[in-house]
Amino acid sequence: MAKTFKDIPLIRPETPLLDTVDNPFHLRELEEDQLLVLADELRSYLLYTVGKSGGHFGAGLGTVELTIALHYIFNTPHDRLVWDVGHQAYPHKILTGRRDQMPSIRQANGLSAFPKRDESEYDTFGVGHSSTSISAALGMALGTAMTGEKNKAVAVIGDGAMTAGLAFEALNHAAHTDADLLVVLNDNNMSISHNVGGLATYFSKIWSSRFYNTIREGGKKVLRSVPSAASFVRKTEEHLKAMVAPGIVFEELGFNYIGPIDGHNLPLLVQTLRNLKSLSGPILLHTITRKGKGFAPAEADPVGYHALNKIEPKSKPKVAVSQPNAAISKPKIKYQKVFGDWLCDMAEREPRLVGITPAMCEGSGMVEFSQRFPNQFHDVAIAEQHAVTLAAGLACEGIKPVVAIYSTFLQRAYDQLIHDVALQNLDVLFGIDRAGLVGEDGPSHAGSFDLTYLRCIPNMVVMTPSNENETRQMLYTGFIHRGPAAVRYPRGTGPGVSIEEGMSALPVGKGIICREGSRVAILNFGTLLPSALAAADKLNATVADMRFVKPLDTELINRLATQHSLLVTLEENAIQGGAGAGVSEHLASMGIVVAMLHLGLPDKFIDHGSHQQQLADAGLDAASIQQAIEARLGSLEYPDEAAS
Repeated sequence: MAKTFKDIPLIRPETPLLDTVDNPFHLRELEEDQLLVLADELRSYLLYTVGKSGGHFGAGLGTVELTIALHYIFNTPHDRLVWDVGHQAYPHKILTGRRDQMPSIRQANGLSAFPKRDESEYDTFGVGHSSTSISAALGMALGTAMTGEKNKAVAVIGDGAMTAGLAFEALNHAAHTDADLLVVLNDNNMSISHNVGGLATYFSKIWSSRFYNTIREGGKKVLRSVPSAASFVRKTEEHLKAMVAPGIVFEELGFNYIGPIDGHNLPLLVQTLRNLKSLSGPILLHTITRKGKGFAPAEADPVGYHALNKIEPKSKPKVAVSQPNAAISKPKIKYQKVFGDWLCDMAEREPRLVGITPAMCEGSGMVEFSQRFPNQFHDVAIAEQHAVTLAAGLACEGIKPVVAIYSTFLQRAYDQLIHDVALQNLDVLFGIDRAGLVGEDGPSHAGSFDLTYLRCIPNMVVMTPSNENETRQMLYTGFIHRGPAAVRYPRGTGPGVSIEEGMSALPVGKGIICREGSRVAILNFGTLLPSALAAADKLNATVADMRFVKPLDTELINRLATQHSLLVTLEENAIQGGAGAGVSEHLASMGIVVAMLHLGLPDKFIDHGSHQQQLADAGLDAASIQQAIEARLGSLEYPDEAAS
């Protein structure tokens, strides 16, 4: 990491002009020639604050000029500015009254990593998942038109997010309205066009000018009574544009396409947006930007510098003190690496394996697999629904697809999961990443509901490993299982359990006893097992690693229920409808009555902070688990006092 930090200022840079901009009203009081200075200061301050707090990095550096231009030209917040995903919105936060709070971003009680409606009136739409901006901005444009307000709705969407079906659904609808909607396509990966240059810039100026658009709209009115002439003029215009721009697809959808233009040319951005502000109807402005702009390492490696950990202050190295017979601690391994290593090992022995990801190759630990087995790898871009149905189609041909997908993003493909995979009992394995709470990324990225929404689907096998080795063995178990199966594992590292090189299938639907105790039995589902054991040591409780949410180990549940006074279920998932609910449903169906305590995520969204802070907030750290069990035991001993 050292090479990444050498150019990041550890001391707050001097930003005299930026310090005068407490909100966009102050920004709009600046002269245009001051904006370039402001951009330099904003970029320096962004580098400094991300170094202090960690967080999304490259995307924000790439939108500095665009953010300034948008707030300079449009009357925000009266004009609605909607960011897609939100990775690129740090400059927006700095310019909208949150400059001095930026070092607190992603920390408990600090700023959110993403736009959040209750954080600022300038955050018009809360985001975290991609491709929502056009739909939301179109809704705002149509809504304000109904109320008679005169404002503009602007959606800023990246070229990656534009790959999702939701974005195209919104484009298709917008083209059939007369909404005052501006879509800014922030193309930072050259995925649509490399067409940046003098000629394209020249035509962009023409297309956004008042003169051109007066002629364009006036010509339509004059030629409306002469269909053949109108068609000829329209086709001529389209062919001229298509010679220098890739926007014909947007024109065919019904948008007035402008671009592409250099998204780091601030004077050009200001001039173009000023021209577009007075135009009506659906417009798409295509800007070309560079992710990580202004920070050479991030420009060279935009994927690696998508986000950074905060820079820890240097301290004196600790002197290791040798202790006799001390155990040598092994470095902890991320669950994503466990998955990636298993995927490669499995692909070496099974040519039918195909790995699928919806644009999360790096995050899901699939880089090595994609390089070693390119013919067995599909990155379908931000298209979760397609990823699942693609897997279903592959399974129909005897292929064994493994879909690596974040829990929060699998929610988007729920219909496909039910109808295309489970209903047909197709042989698909889901590696569900980022299950449970995810720390600083907050509730939009948390995997809080997957046990609930998976448990109710027929034909599904749902597994919850408690450590690294169980994860590997469960992935193998799910792979050889015939039918839909899911293994859910969290973000980050495991407890440090040794991983067996070999792979062996676990008996489906069977848990194990990890600790024998009396009176209280803790039924653990997932990676909270160390906390369960810590609490059990204080309480002399039995602990079972249940391992399977579906099918449940009903024999084990029955035995524990008859041998203990209190059953406690523990899961990093919503309590409602989760694994604990499944235990209660089973006992009720059997007529077995025993005191129950369900511990899991409460009926609220857990705000961002460290993972340990989130667990404490949810009552899922070891101390809270112990206290909750003691309180429940107290209510059993003194029911009258508990009732009062």
